[in-house]
Amino acid sequence: MESLFDTLENEYIPLPEKLRPKSLDDFYGQEKIVGKNSPVRKMIENDLITSMIFWGPPGTGKTTLAKIIARNTNSAFYEISAVNSGVKDIKDLHEKAKHNKTLGKKTICFVDEIHRFNKAQQDAFLPLVEQGDIILIGATTENPSFEINSALLSRCKVYVLESLSNDDIKKILYRALETYKDVKIDEESLDLIVSISSGDARNALNTLENIINLAPVKNKKKTIVKNELEELLQDKTFLYDKNGEEHYNLISALHKSMRNSDPDAALYYLARMIEAGENPLYVARRLIRFASEDVGLANPNALVQAVNTYNACHYIGVPECNVNLAQCVVYLSACPKSNALEVGYMMAAEDAKKTIDLKVPLHLRNAETTLDKNLGYGKGYKYAHNYENNIAKMECLPKELKGRKYYKPTNNGNEKNVKEALERIEKIKNS
Repeated sequence: MESLFDTLENEYIPLPEKLRPKSLDDFYGQEKIVGKNSPVRKMIENDLITSMIFWGPPGTGKTTLAKIIARNTNSAFYEISAVNSGVKDIKDLHEKAKHNKTLGKKTICFVDEIHRFNKAQQDAFLPLVEQGDIILIGATTENPSFEINSALLSRCKVYVLESLSNDDIKKILYRALETYKDVKIDEESLDLIVSISSGDARNALNTLENIINLAPVKNKKKTIVKNELEELLQDKTFLYDKNGEEHYNLISALHKSMRNSDPDAALYYLARMIEAGENPLYVARRLIRFASEDVGLANPNALVQAVNTYNACHYIGVPECNVNLAQCVVYLSACPKSNALEVGYMMAAEDAKKTIDLKVPLHLRNAETTLDKNLGYGKGYKYAHNYENNIAKMECLPKELKGRKYYKPTNNGNEKNVKEALERIEKIKNS
């Protein structure tokens, strides 16, 4: 019989945890990874688990998949915090793993937010994974290629999880509503919850739970309709749809305000996004793009500023990184502008698509073998450092494109100096 303590304890378990699937039959989405004949499903069914990393946005099932693997395989399952655990904890885990081996059990270690593992932790884990004492399953929202050392990463298969579709989120909400017999919610309200969840199942379930807790009782049932739902949410940040039209409208407005050198408007649109819960790393990535697309060589430091801003946002997160973003937005707004790089690349790309069959000129090819030399590879190549001003009079484009100019620098900011330098180079080549 369930005790009063058990009942109370269960009431305080968040809805996403209560509904966490225990098998792949209850798991929604990620068909490429866990669908019929998929790699992870086969590994679970055959109990042949290898070390792996699940990479994807929040609420897409990374932790759930790890627990399904543990539940459905002959293994001992341990979780380690990438933030709080030290090398000693990993050594203790190794001892448990050795004991499990004597019992014929595999040891699975799950590390959530594995991108937060420091170098010492990664180094301590490497031999355990290498020797097969532990099967490592990591979950991360960040690109593991940048966050995990190559030696450890090479021993793990990376599976990319995608944001859940609206249909998947809705199925999850329907399943959740089965546990609430005294709740009535209309279809429009469910659609609204789906739209603001941004493919994040945890977000959708937390929102649903909060709404049900706040909903008024009518005829002995908690009834939720769309207009009342919007009032319950109150805070407009709940209604910011990160996949919707306004999301793209705001990033467009930010970009165009910076392009027009208007820092005040740029700060406003930045604040609109950040205060509504936008991922700061998304904004920072757009600033990196802007630095080359709209500033370019008019101020080469723009790219440095933007990349440093991304790193700052990554290191300290929200809300503190808002001022880092603000600094970069104002800096980029005040920079001299040039789209010469963007225009030049697009012109080159157009030619590249049209001339995909053109061969690289023989004199620019490396002669790696005797056959290469006999075919004329490298013949006629002029080593620039052997010539005055380190410039050789040599055509580098295929002969069919001789004389084409893609990059046409402006007179704005530092790009004026680049333009003058290129003009000097042209005179030397033609002299």
